Amino acid sequence: MVRASARRAGPRMEPSSSVRRLLLPSPVGPLFVEYDDAAVRYIHFWPQGAHPPAGTRVEPTRDDPLGWKVAQQLREYFAGGRRDFDLPLSPEGTDFQRRVWDALCRIPFGQTRSYGDVAYEIACRAPRAVGQANRHNPIPIVIPCHRVTAAGGGIGGYAGQWEKGEGMDRKRWLLRHEGAPGF
Repeated sequence: MVRASARRAGPRMEPSSSVRRLLLPSPVGPLFVEYDDAAVRYIHFWPQGAHPPAGTRVEPTRDDPLGWKVAQQLREYFAGGRRDFDLPLSPEGTDFQRRVWDALCRIPFGQTRSYGDVAYEIACRAPRAVGQANRHNPIPIVIPCHRVTAAGGGIGGYAGQWEKGEGMDRKRWLLRHEGAPGF
């Protein structure tokens, strides 16, 4: 189950001894990962060529078991050897957002659900509210918001974009990578 508290809009940029950061390469662009000793808190699609916050590493330190686990599982996923993630997660969000994110984690690899399907699963009559929670997912890929599509088979939105843009290209890539039908 996804556990969280108050919502946060972006990665924490101030220095912290308890927060660790990695900038990992991926086929959908650099991934900025923020975590502590207990759980992953944030994955952000980092702009190509942009400088990350001070202290960000490209590889975990030897004494960083969670960092190694995150890096390994993302590499395995992108190489086609992993379908599910086994990482402790602690995204920040409202109770409603956490309910949506929990439902996203139950969508199997290679399958999609509509915003309406997810709304129905969590007993919500507002698919657009599900879309907004999806948009604010702080741990994309691991919490697979890319698996939620528009009713009728359309791709829907991704990372605040609709129908076109870099975010939509990422969503299409992820769906094709997983072999989702129609993408």
